[in-house]
Amino acid sequence: MKNHITETFSILKSKYGDIEWKPRNEPILELVYTILSQHTSDLNSERAFLNLLREFENDPYQIAKADVDSISKIIRSAGLFRKKAAVIKDVLNQIHSKLNSFDLNFLQHMPLKEAKRWLIDLNGVGPKTAAIVLCFCFGMPAMPVDTHVHRVSKRLGFIESNVTAEDAHEILESKVDPDIIFPFHMYLIKHGRDTCKALKPRCVECNLSQICPSSSVY
Repeated sequence: MKNHITETFSILKSKYGDIEWKPRNEPILELVYTILSQHTSDLNSERAFLNLLREFENDPYQIAKADVDSISKIIRSAGLFRKKAAVIKDVLNQIHSKLNSFDLNFLQHMPLKEAKRWLIDLNGVGPKTAAIVLCFCFGMPAMPVDTHVHRVSKRLGFIESNVTAEDAHEILESKVDPDIIFPFHMYLIKHGRDTCKALKPRCVECNLSQICPSSSVY
């Protein structure tokens, strides 16, 4: 399996080029952004996130103090905005209650499993959100599994067809070399978006067709 993953990585790297890790947002804001991005487009979640930062001056304490209705109006473009507003407010208040601050940088000094557990123990934070924060903020070898990563991994045989996205995090992390988890995650997303589509995968033009066990199915 590791040889199959290594070969897949090499082929996708030749197609998409080098992808270098660099931190995106500070951890507490990455957490907020990730909650906003669930079940919506990048464009709409980015708009909602920027509106939130502008309204509350990049200050998570102000967001935590605001009422759900106020947050909802600001993040309307993100979809499911009232639910997301309630989750964001609740998660921020849980963190402040635990730490008396919003500084999550201590997570980078913890073993991966412990750091993930700390985040997942927060009501409203799941494996994907935890993995994104740890991977995108600290470069830790956590494998975020979104719909593209989940679909492409099943089609390529990295995980069984009945494996849920939630369970796929641990399975893929155990199979993928920690040094390539971030770019591999990004390659699978890119491949899922432009070639291995949900309804009409472009197998004829796919550069993985020779090693994909699902290519003859479509």
